[in-house]
Amino acid sequence: MSAVEKAVPAVTLPEIGQPFGGGFYSGITRDPVTGKRCLNITAGAAHELKGAWGEYGVKIEGADSLTDSRTNTEAMAAAGSELAQQVLALNIGGFTDWAIPARDVQELQYRHFKPTTEENWASSRNGDNPNSEPVGQLYTEESPEQTPLAAFQEGGDEAFKDTWYWSSSQRSAYTAFHMHFDDGTQYGGVKYDELRVRPVRRFFI
Repeated sequence: MSAVEKAVPAVTLPEIGQPFGGGFYSGITRDPVTGKRCLNITAGAAHELKGAWGEYGVKIEGADSLTDSRTNTEAMAAAGSELAQQVLALNIGGFTDWAIPARDVQELQYRHFKPTTEENWASSRNGDNPNSEPVGQLYTEESPEQTPLAAFQEGGDEAFKDTWYWSSSQRSAYTAFHMHFDDGTQYGGVKYDELRVRPVRRFFI
């Protein structure tokens, strides 16, 4: 083992849903460019925001990543998205690097924090997440199940609402990825729709 390797401290991962880093640990993604592992944190329900994604018909450069929530959100904010600007202004637990989750980061939120007992919408690419660890597989009607975490179950203090949530991953000049937290549908919503956002932050491990 090299001196550099000896100097790098081992990272003990928290349990899914454990309070951590200003929110709750929600899983690992890998940066598809660098291969680096990222620990993702989801903010509490009290910090949800709602608004339009951005201007309809405008393609925003730099908001297309499926994993880099912060870069997407900064590009959205620079282009005038009030929702993105509000998220970037958050200070939760002393942390100020919050973002709108990229598509594959948002998928982890549903996979681990699904609030309902409803069947999943098992079609298209719902659940396919090549950038998560472990790699996400297509949903079945039964999997993922309702989260075992009581606080995130429907009616709990931290539960996601039974509705659509924005991701920060743009699909076109007119749509961006969003996800329904009743049945896991991932689709493209028109940018002027006013939907909810559950902010995230990450750091490399």
